[in-house]
Amino acid sequence: MEFGLIITVFLIGFIGSYVSGMLGIGGSIIKYPMLLYIPSLVGFTAFTAHEVSGISAVQVFFATIGGVWAYRKGGYLNKNLITYMGVSILIGSFIGGYGSRFMPEDGINLVYGLLALTAAVMMFVPKKGIDDVPFDQVSFNKWLAAILALIVGIGAGIVGAAGAFLLVPIMLVVLKIPTRMTIASSLAITLISSIGATIGKVTTGQVDYMAAGVMIVASLIAAPLGAKTGKVMNTKALQTILAVLILATTIKIWLDII
Repeated sequence: MEFGLIITVFLIGFIGSYVSGMLGIGGSIIKYPMLLYIPSLVGFTAFTAHEVSGISAVQVFFATIGGVWAYRKGGYLNKNLITYMGVSILIGSFIGGYGSRFMPEDGINLVYGLLALTAAVMMFVPKKGIDDVPFDQVSFNKWLAAILALIVGIGAGIVGAAGAFLLVPIMLVVLKIPTRMTIASSLAITLISSIGATIGKVTTGQVDYMAAGVMIVASLIAAPLGAKTGKVMNTKALQTILAVLILATTIKIWLDII
């Protein structure tokens, strides 16, 4: 890799991982389009959709480790939620990650666009009163959580995105989990999900290891910084930022697909 491309990939990884820690997502909702379009815009050889999804899968694993570590204290992590959704999404992401080798690049982008569109619609659904529930009194439908996580895992595994950008709206809108608990727990679930997606991408030769290594370094630095910001930021502001990011990415992806 050229030095300029290394710097470009590092900055993409840093920005995406900071947002990952702050909003409880793996960061692929941002890094996927940035990796796909920015290198060629600044004069470097573009990564293919398969390479981008492979790099994203590996990087998400390390970004979420940093975020979960930052949220480990304070009761933010809901262990039951993490267990039910984590196991289901791990199974789904492995299926999706391995099966993606049989899909054309346009198919990968289409799946990403559909997931992003669904997430964008859900983020604009009113979420009243969810942050009034104390962490120790939070309850949810365990089987519904598991089924939804399995579906998200299959789709997210295909694009190497780990699925947190769709898990967060589901947890907020469908399962009624408080915002900060959603952010922390979704990072832990995404960490589990990324294991399946990463194994699927690595075993099928879809990972550029140099680029992935640069992204990993950026992740381990930026994700904990983002998590610290997320702990103190207003919950409505966090929801708004996530909604805007998902909507902007959805519009861009669909413009390219069409």
